[in-house]
Amino acid sequence: MTNKSLEEVHASVDTTRKKGFFKKLLAFMGPAYLISVGYMDPGNWATDLAGGSRFGYALLWVLLMSNIMAVLLQSLAARLGIVRGRDLAQACRENYPPLVNYALYFLAEIAIIATDLAEVIGMAIGINLLFDIPLIWGILITFLDTFILLFLINKGMRKMEAFILALVFVIGLSFLIEMFLAKPHAGDILRGFIPSIPDKDALYIALGIIGATVMPHNLYLHSSLVQTRKFSSGFKSIKQALKFNLIDSLVALNLAFFVNAAILILAAATFYKAGLYQVAEIQDAYKLLEPLLGSHRAPVLFAVALIAAGQSSTITGTLAGQIIMEGFINLRIQPWIRRMITRLLAIVPAIVVIWFMGESYTGKMLIFSQVILSLQLGFAVIPLIHFVGNQNYMGHFVIGFKTKLSAWLIAGVIISLNVWLVTDEISTWIKTGAIKPPMMFLLFLFLFMIFILLLYITLVPLLNKSNIRPLDTHERKDLSPNFKYPEYKRIAIAVDFSNIDHEILNHALALGKTGTRYLLIHVVESAPAIYFGQDTNDYETLQDQEVLKRYAARIRDLGYDVSTQIGFGNPKIAIPQIATVFNADVLVLGSHGHKWLKDLIFGTTINAVRHSINIPVLVVQR
Repeated sequence: MTNKSLEEVHASVDTTRKKGFFKKLLAFMGPAYLISVGYMDPGNWATDLAGGSRFGYALLWVLLMSNIMAVLLQSLAARLGIVRGRDLAQACRENYPPLVNYALYFLAEIAIIATDLAEVIGMAIGINLLFDIPLIWGILITFLDTFILLFLINKGMRKMEAFILALVFVIGLSFLIEMFLAKPHAGDILRGFIPSIPDKDALYIALGIIGATVMPHNLYLHSSLVQTRKFSSGFKSIKQALKFNLIDSLVALNLAFFVNAAILILAAATFYKAGLYQVAEIQDAYKLLEPLLGSHRAPVLFAVALIAAGQSSTITGTLAGQIIMEGFINLRIQPWIRRMITRLLAIVPAIVVIWFMGESYTGKMLIFSQVILSLQLGFAVIPLIHFVGNQNYMGHFVIGFKTKLSAWLIAGVIISLNVWLVTDEISTWIKTGAIKPPMMFLLFLFLFMIFILLLYITLVPLLNKSNIRPLDTHERKDLSPNFKYPEYKRIAIAVDFSNIDHEILNHALALGKTGTRYLLIHVVESAPAIYFGQDTNDYETLQDQEVLKRYAARIRDLGYDVSTQIGFGNPKIAIPQIATVFNADVLVLGSHGHKWLKDLIFGTTINAVRHSINIPVLVVQR
């Protein structure tokens, strides 16, 4: 079996001990709330404000349609994770050829960057409005939220979910008060749910709303987060998990719908009503709320909710980035490094645009980022439908015909709108001469490759369903009863002269038999050792050598064949190198016992070591 999705929190919330419907439901609830914040991030604010101020209540139906799409698609993503124990990225890697897999990964990374761009700009605007800090400095401040994520994930999923839920509560309460102040007309709101597209600009905004609501990274994220729940693998338990996660999705996503609708209604009831049809900038909305609503609290609540939305969605965006990287290309790096890379890719274009074009372009960047997300959506939705709609892959839990038809209709609507938008934009560029022939050729080449990729992921699985691996997650029939027990002839033992060494040695010696050779490894991490390596001859090195010799002498007295090896510098590098040279059959080491701050500074030795060697690693818990 491949590595687990979000391995550090996989199956960390035990639902098996909960009795009764509501206790069981509460145990399962949480993943969809982390998903819901992606549906109310600052990118949504820009599209909702633009839609409400320009077209009044006319695009409320787009929000409702997007929410219905979201509930269905997120429930399919949760089904994939629960039944198969795979997130969407892992499923793609296991079932698509490498070239297709890497292309999908590239597009997913673009979606993550677009998501993060919206979060960066939104949080920076909120900080700027509330504390009068320049926008560029606000963008740089957002870089620090890396540490918040690291702190939360080390505290466990339930604490992270509680933190996100608190932020969602702040957002919801703020807009509930804003709605009370705005006093929108109920009849106009109801008419807004009748489908209509006033003009071509409304289509662009509508597409942005769809991209801002049903976001591709949330599909990858949801299929992973549901795996943080521990439940039995039987048919009844899986069916129960699917039911509880559907309830979780319905509650959380309808809350997100309320927030999005509240933003659009607020814009319609204040700006559109006052004849201010071009309020697409969040800053303008903030400044106009007080004179239009007659309350100084309105803009403050608006800014607080904006910061809460940006902070909550940036945490979930980070997790999605980690899932996509690990799932598609099986590359595992420390989450804070992944976060910094993603955040830098969002910060740089934001700073460049603001520096050269001015702060007035932030609203346009937010809407553009959401349109980019909409363009990427089909490349996540189509594989998802194929996976959950395949009988071999999902077994008894394959989706029914009506659900599959609804999912394909949603995918068709999304792709059709995207094709319409791209065709219209390119036609405009050609007519106005905004793009030169060489760039036009490269653009058409890129679009042609995208079209071929879209055809492949749509048609090939339909024509050759056997390409998708059959469901075997819970099968055990192919296991032979005649197990061959491994024989460890060379055992490497890493010690650090702490209280856990006694337990490490006990476990290591228990693995061996007559004739087994042991190697005691200790790594000197002093400054001279890092700089001079094997040429180090300081007091700490000499002392460590003596202690290691005493360890070896004690083990020899017990009748074991043991030798010693001192390493220098970084244990993550030295331990695998020494174990490899020794040709060890197994490596035994202890957990370091770091807390989250030390993990941030020093990293986690165990994960780095086990990814650097191809032998079993036994970790003795401190």
